[in-house]
Amino acid sequence: MPRRYAMPPTVDLPDRTWPARTIGAAPRWLSTDLRDGNQSLVTPMSPDRKLAMFHLLVEMGFTEIEVGFPVASQDDHDFLRMLIEEDLIPDDVRISVLVQARDELIRQTVESLAGARMATVHLYNATSPQFRRMVFGLSRSECKDLAVQGTRLFMKYADRTLADCDLGFQYSPEMFADTELDFSLEVCEAVMDVWQPGPGRPITLNFPTTVERNTPNVFADQIEWLDRNLSRREHVCLSVHPHNDRGTGVASAEMAVLAGAQRIEGCLFGNGERAGNVCLVTLALNLLTHGVDPGLDLTDLNRIRRTVEWCNEMPVHPRHPYGGDMVFTAFSGSHQDAIKKGFDVRARALAQGADPERLRWDIPYLPLDPHDVGRTYESVVRINSQSGKGGVAYVLSSRQGLELPRDLRIEFAGTVQAAADERGCEIEPEEVGRLFFDEYASPRFVTVPVAFRKPVPTTLHVQGDAFAVGASRADALGDLEDHLASWGMQVHEVHRIGVSAADSRRNDVVVYAELLIGQRRVWGMGADDDLDGAARAAVRAAITRALQLGAPRSDPMPWSCKRAG
Repeated sequence: MPRRYAMPPTVDLPDRTWPARTIGAAPRWLSTDLRDGNQSLVTPMSPDRKLAMFHLLVEMGFTEIEVGFPVASQDDHDFLRMLIEEDLIPDDVRISVLVQARDELIRQTVESLAGARMATVHLYNATSPQFRRMVFGLSRSECKDLAVQGTRLFMKYADRTLADCDLGFQYSPEMFADTELDFSLEVCEAVMDVWQPGPGRPITLNFPTTVERNTPNVFADQIEWLDRNLSRREHVCLSVHPHNDRGTGVASAEMAVLAGAQRIEGCLFGNGERAGNVCLVTLALNLLTHGVDPGLDLTDLNRIRRTVEWCNEMPVHPRHPYGGDMVFTAFSGSHQDAIKKGFDVRARALAQGADPERLRWDIPYLPLDPHDVGRTYESVVRINSQSGKGGVAYVLSSRQGLELPRDLRIEFAGTVQAAADERGCEIEPEEVGRLFFDEYASPRFVTVPVAFRKPVPTTLHVQGDAFAVGASRADALGDLEDHLASWGMQVHEVHRIGVSAADSRRNDVVVYAELLIGQRRVWGMGADDDLDGAARAAVRAAITRALQLGAPRSDPMPWSCKRAG
């Protein structure tokens, strides 16, 4: 089977410079959602959906929007006329329309723009050997003449109809990525000879990977070769239109920018024919994560995605970069633990006065702060049978404001994993909280224990701003130790638990009591307005659990208990 396919040609460019460059500024963006995206839908957008998409693109900051192919359908023509006649196009937005290099189609397209303040006509014809030979039966010379004649016709009709319009011109050698480089250059130069770009009269030359067939580095070589060889380069906007047939549309676009491209055409969330156009959301947020302002407003990405899904009547995949439901979610225990620790480090820095707008985002597994695109931290960590102590701790910290000691995190993670295994599904954050409180904080039916054989070694882990461990013990701590001693508890250690950002919503003191009964460690949790009340509640909860779990046979329970009620 491999013998039926051939490696596409590469570019002889041994002194290429694009691999050593970085992207320091955003390119110009053109959204083709209303044209290329719309024509690929099973059910093309209705007028109200088209208008919703147009308004969304304007709100996001797009100033170049391809609104349709007015001679391809009456719907596209009517939508264009509605935008113009109802004055729905902002003054800073340039609309664009597509047309083939054919006389009657060019005339009708130009006429459809009557009354527009600022517009671009995008002329194209296919130039690849495959299309010249199989589809049109044209020689190279005849193919070039189509582009040249189309440009002349556009200029003729525009002079008659669009004298008051700030009119731009764009030409695409369709199937560029499959066209001989020298021929692409020859056709573009012939088009420019007619258009005569110069000061105040630019031209956009657009080079599409109409069907992506080669690796992104080859496309970058093609663009750098053109960047070097196009004449009148200062008056040319070098644009690219990558498709995603090989799954590398984003890489092709980024490498093309490194190679000299100044403008990118694509769709939100990669809609388009076959495997789609390049995703402008991904490209823009890739720039943001490198500290480059993309020039698009993506601060409410959920709303953007919902609008796109409604307009296209097609869902965005949950794993789609940045916009998918699950892209900020970790199930793996090791990932969750790293994320939890990263947030802890950030919380400490903020608590010490770091400016949140200047503090570098540096969280494992999260290249982008979800808050920057309007997402919350609620779904960053989700719990299933693959989750570990870090994920469980993160959920309790973010939802309940609880900072568990490490050994308790490990123990409770086992409880959560057992519940997830038993249910065979994800454990919701609220259920994690219920599991914890049911296991470690209730029911509290134990009152004062009696008949101790020996003191029970006890460690208290205290979480709360109202308590600090120092060289000299506070009176409250001494009173607490005396009180617990009357219960047969011997306090060996008191630890201060680190405080996370989530703790700011807890005004109480939380104590985790760790009792050593023989060889068994038993935990309980308590919360109260003061240290004494929280510690006693935690010890009661631990004793309750010890009774429920049963003492080891070699070390019978050293006390009897009275039950409340």
